[in-house]
Amino acid sequence: MPHDDLDRLAWIMRTSDEAETRRRADPAVHAAERARDRRRRRRSTIGAIVTVVVLAALAGGYVFATLTAPVGMPSGTAKAPVVAASPAVAFPTPVGEFAVSVTGADEFLGAGASGILTASGGDAAKPMASISKLVTALVVLDRKPLGDGGTGPTITFDKAAHDLYDKYYVLNATIAAMPEGTRMSERDAIATMLVASASNYAEAVSTWAFGSQPVFVSAARSWLKKHGLTSTTFAEPTGLDTRNTSTPSDLIALGKLVMADPALAQIVGLHSLEVAGLPTLSTTNPALGIDGVDGIKTGTLDDVGVNLLFSANVSVAGIDTPLRVIGVILGSSRDQIVQDVRAWLNALRAGFHDTIVGAAGAEVGTYRTAWGSTATMTLGDTARLVTWSDAKVTAKMTTTALKTGRDGERIGTVVYTTGSRSASVPVVLTGTITKPTTEWRLTHPGGLLHW
Repeated sequence: MPHDDLDRLAWIMRTSDEAETRRRADPAVHAAERARDRRRRRRSTIGAIVTVVVLAALAGGYVFATLTAPVGMPSGTAKAPVVAASPAVAFPTPVGEFAVSVTGADEFLGAGASGILTASGGDAAKPMASISKLVTALVVLDRKPLGDGGTGPTITFDKAAHDLYDKYYVLNATIAAMPEGTRMSERDAIATMLVASASNYAEAVSTWAFGSQPVFVSAARSWLKKHGLTSTTFAEPTGLDTRNTSTPSDLIALGKLVMADPALAQIVGLHSLEVAGLPTLSTTNPALGIDGVDGIKTGTLDDVGVNLLFSANVSVAGIDTPLRVIGVILGSSRDQIVQDVRAWLNALRAGFHDTIVGAAGAEVGTYRTAWGSTATMTLGDTARLVTWSDAKVTAKMTTTALKTGRDGERIGTVVYTTGSRSASVPVVLTGTITKPTTEWRLTHPGGLLHW
């Protein structure tokens, strides 16, 4: 039996010759053979035609299939973004006992920051010196509020009050003039006591409010206990007595009470004071106005050194509302205190970073097809986060299957997170996935089938 078209053709020619020989030998056989030959040739011809048609159809089907076979969209290879950590904040250690509280940034600094964020040098009770006058002011205002007018009643200072000038002059304390018969508002008298740190005014005002010093001191001790300042001792209104002591943690609480009183907060932020009948009085606070410092009070004793209870509004990168700082340094020097306060506040500012955690256009993945078309996954926008110190930033990336393969198609999202804050940006296709060429399709049927 013939096995292919060529064998079939040879077989037809051979049988034709044999048939012709038989026909010549026997006319009857010849006629029968001729009939059979016609039938065979007809069948063979039809078979050959069918074979050619089938082969042509197969070839045409291959071309059609390879040219029209769907190739789909490729899957990409993504790489999760990595965000480098910022440097860790390095707070300086001020000279003396130190503590500081920061409010307005608990989500970064932790819930304890509004209590005590950092401290050094211990928390032992030390003489407060003139910081005592803040207690005096608060206790007097508790007994004699300034009222709706904001100035309080008028005080007339008698000869006994005038004599206090000489008393404290001999003690080498800070004083301010107080002629006999001087009349001024309670607000101005308290401001003179705090801005100029006038010790004679501290005793005069507290005696006016309570009638005597023993009654005032008793009231002050009750007030301290009521407000939880149990580590603070109080013997007299000026701070000249070293028995007026307190701890850094108690003084932080005292500073918050002062700054919560609108009248006192305004007074302790004054650089100078104008009171009728007195020369211009200047603040004793050397840090006031420096790097956001807006209060509160110094206290100095020769055997103790310089103390400073301070407040500051600190603007930091990425946070709209300034942070509120209350800090205290006990047992330093005037120049050293200013340096230490500035250094600490600058470190706080430097610890906050308004950081670009993901830049628009940054590559986060690639696509590559079997026929060599390529495109990239990139960030479609810039992501920013406010970070504190060396806090870790994580990035979570999700992607979806390509739909069009065209440049700019959104194909996923990256979410950056640090603490309670997060920022998300789209992932887009940069470049277009092109279709395979005709040549590639015809020469890579396996690639198409595999794809």
